[in-house]
Amino acid sequence: MSRPVSAARVSRFGTTVFSEFSALAAKHGAVNLGQGFPDFDGPDVVKEAAARAIRDGVNQYAISSGARDLRVAIAEHSARFHGHAVDPDTMVTVTSGATEAILDVLLALVDPGDEVVAFEPFYDSYDANITFVGATARWVPLRPPDAAHAQWWFDWDELRAAFGPRTRLLILNTPHNPTGKVFTREELERIGALCAEHDVKVLSDEVYEHITFAPARHVRPASLPALADRTVTVSSGGKTFSLTGWKVGWVIAPPPLRDAVQRAHQFVTFATASPLQAAMAAALRLPDACFEELAAAYRAKRERLLGGLRDAGLIAHPPDGSYFILADIRGFGFADDVAFCRHLVSEVGVAAIPPSVFYGPEHRHLGQGMARFAFCKTEAVLDEAVRRLRARLSPRG
Repeated sequence: MSRPVSAARVSRFGTTVFSEFSALAAKHGAVNLGQGFPDFDGPDVVKEAAARAIRDGVNQYAISSGARDLRVAIAEHSARFHGHAVDPDTMVTVTSGATEAILDVLLALVDPGDEVVAFEPFYDSYDANITFVGATARWVPLRPPDAAHAQWWFDWDELRAAFGPRTRLLILNTPHNPTGKVFTREELERIGALCAEHDVKVLSDEVYEHITFAPARHVRPASLPALADRTVTVSSGGKTFSLTGWKVGWVIAPPPLRDAVQRAHQFVTFATASPLQAAMAAALRLPDACFEELAAAYRAKRERLLGGLRDAGLIAHPPDGSYFILADIRGFGFADDVAFCRHLVSEVGVAAIPPSVFYGPEHRHLGQGMARFAFCKTEAVLDEAVRRLRARLSPRG
């Protein structure tokens, strides 16, 4: 008898939905509004800072917690945009992207048999990392806008019921991927009180912190008194500076929590690319106008795609943040979101992501009537996608 090749912790995971639909997009020559990476580069001044660091010999290991200049820049950025006082020497660890940071936090704070509360739909690595550490996920669904709710919402009774004696961590993602929900100050304060009641720590994933649309405003959970001592903030430069391939992220946390995360990080990647850390420090110090222009540019892209989706007959929910739009597809006669998205890529020539994969088994049906479109693309790409949707998408049956 031979043993299984795969360990049990990875056996249920196949190829990610992003890889699957990107491959389908390439096969069919589709406009790819699936995977959420920009098709344009970040600021030239930041790229030049990376090149200069390489030329100047910044090419060996950084210290494991991160180059000090970047840690200082992260602290300055936190104070400047969030009113969040951060000690760069005791509260910051630099990681190889936010995805690594999320795993580090789970490894550092969650034991086998613990429970982790998180909202769904979710960024797919949450589910995988909870599995990797031997914990159990307790999913709480976000629900789309309706007559009683102007934006995506959740049921407080469902959230409270998800907490129990084994709950160790709550994962927040604000601005949220893929719904675009930006959690309000009132929601965060109530969540903080619930976490304090159960002595639960919080992982706050804020990679879209600079991509919000007024009147929504990103509030950093760790800046609130109820959450300050129990929150680990995770962010990165990939989304803000359109440099997702650099994989430079960071963790900010009170010293005891940061020390726990650092102990995990040192044995996951040890350190992140040195010249890219130098460049990211320069990026975080860009003038306020650069961050304002980013939000304005994404607002224009959002409106461009929202209009096109609606013209094609889709009910598109405008996001308050991030660069994704979830659209209701139930009027088109498909069995579910996977069937719709396969038709969309092969027959319409536009790739989107079926969001049911971002739900646990209990609530997967909530995602089957939607599709996720990314608008982090050039105007020409968005216009071509809209042209194809208007010309080729029609109800079946």
